[in-house]
Amino acid sequence: MRKSKDVYYVSGSTGILAQNIGKALLAQFPEVNFNEFSFPFIRTEEDAKDVLKKILEQSGGECPLVFSTLFFKELNAVFDILEVDFFNIFDYFLGNLESLLGEKALREPGSSRHLDDMIVTKRVNAIEYSISHDDGIGTKDYDSADIILVGVSRAGKTPVSVYLATQMGIKTANYPLVEEDLDGFRLPQDVLRNIQRVVGLSTSPQTLHVFREHRYKGSKYANISTCSREISQAKAIFQKYNIPVIFSDGRSIEEIATQIVQELKLTCTITF
Repeated sequence: MRKSKDVYYVSGSTGILAQNIGKALLAQFPEVNFNEFSFPFIRTEEDAKDVLKKILEQSGGECPLVFSTLFFKELNAVFDILEVDFFNIFDYFLGNLESLLGEKALREPGSSRHLDDMIVTKRVNAIEYSISHDDGIGTKDYDSADIILVGVSRAGKTPVSVYLATQMGIKTANYPLVEEDLDGFRLPQDVLRNIQRVVGLSTSPQTLHVFREHRYKGSKYANISTCSREISQAKAIFQKYNIPVIFSDGRSIEEIATQIVQELKLTCTITF
């Protein structure tokens, strides 16, 4: 069985869609080592021939995989040769959809990225909001938040907030539970006033210890007993206010963000 394979993503636009689909499929073959390369913005037959030449030279006659989101038949024909294992992503899906819907597809490169001004503005506003409401900043403005993430320090609130804003256009604030909150088993009024938009983010004491130890090695803050106590106190707070909790251990930021959105039944605009 082949243990290594060159993979190329060719596209008339950014190539992100080809990569996303290709990577999702290749992830099902963990025993194979894939060497991945992308060639975006292929607009002419000359572009396609130049890219094919580079692919064949780089692969050294090893018959690489090529995933294509090119629309035009003459461009795809350049890559659909015996020396290449060729997968035309759009041809299969769009052909079936055209038959089912009884309509012809646009077949325009980059049409999935023609975002209107309203969507772009929404994402920019979400990014600005999340940056200015990170780590407990600006709690008086929580009324404008779509999501408020709450959890102990270093539980992963900031990266999830950034992902929700940049990739889903969701205005996300995050609030760290400080000592007074934990010892008093309470939340500040600015958070309580918006409790319907609050989600708790938690992790295991061991994972929290690793993250804190990396930044503050040997400190009381990073001690496993401190981590255990704070997570237990946070759990009691979440239960007291009936706050849904998402556990981050062993999960990607994408998975965590998606579950948060589902938990609050939000709609979002994904803009990769």
